[in-house]
Amino acid sequence: MVEASNTTVTLQVHRFAPRAERAERARGGSPFARKSSPFGGGSESASRRRPRGKQWVQEYTIPARPEDTILDCLLAIKRTIDPTLAFRYSCGHGMCGSDAVSINGTPTLLCTASIRDWAKQPGALPQVDDEGFRHIGEDESDGGASDDGASLGVIELAPLPGFPPQRDLIADIDPMLNQIRKLTPYLEADGVLATTEEGKVNAFEYLQHPEQLAKYETLSNCIACGVCEGSCPVFAGGDAFIGPAALIWSSRFINDSRDAKTMERMDAIDTADGVAACQSVRACSRHCPRGIDVGEEMWQIVAKVRER
Repeated sequence: MVEASNTTVTLQVHRFAPRAERAERARGGSPFARKSSPFGGGSESASRRRPRGKQWVQEYTIPARPEDTILDCLLAIKRTIDPTLAFRYSCGHGMCGSDAVSINGTPTLLCTASIRDWAKQPGALPQVDDEGFRHIGEDESDGGASDDGASLGVIELAPLPGFPPQRDLIADIDPMLNQIRKLTPYLEADGVLATTEEGKVNAFEYLQHPEQLAKYETLSNCIACGVCEGSCPVFAGGDAFIGPAALIWSSRFINDSRDAKTMERMDAIDTADGVAACQSVRACSRHCPRGIDVGEEMWQIVAKVRER
């Protein structure tokens, strides 16, 4: 929680208020309409169409400390300044993934983003690393400011890219969750119980070696926050690309030695909208809050599908 401080931070929040929807006339299907993708719609999909409404940028300047998180600041604004400000969060500790937004143009979680790391002084140009990605460095922020009334800088907040906004910083991530669901994100064993000579269930038959566990353990940490998809230029482009999150969940079970549907899972993603749509930009790896090298895992699953 933000406490009294001699320093301040300014949040520039991209706000959105949806317009009340009007009932649409029923229309008959056209034989010339674009065929739907097995992964759900393309740029014309209703679920990905940007809602209409009022958009504006609102600034809030509040007392804050460098170690405060941006979520702390938003909670302070909502409780003391503007109760109409809408954003989503749950655990507040980077475990649920519900508070993913765009911070200074970069998708990440509100609860793990500190003012020290993200505040920048007006007019400062973002650094570009060797891979061509923007980076907010220490020399761009003023996290160490200690003078009375000093400003720590400005932070720009917007909804997670690649998803339709619902209100203010809340994005509709149902398109991503639907893509994941279509790939049966749960273990599908052969259903045959191994038994001992006495006819009892042999529980040890289903234990895994450390090497088998290591193949998918990191992937099981995915919290479906949408940060990788908000960073992906293919997914955000509005096409029917299944997206990196769904492919990560599929890879998690493809690499599980206990799963009996490996070939079926590969068939499901071996499509023009599946692994073939990945352009290997690797932007999806930049800010995964669970430390998954999404770009590398994407390359691994693409190679595995093509080599089978």
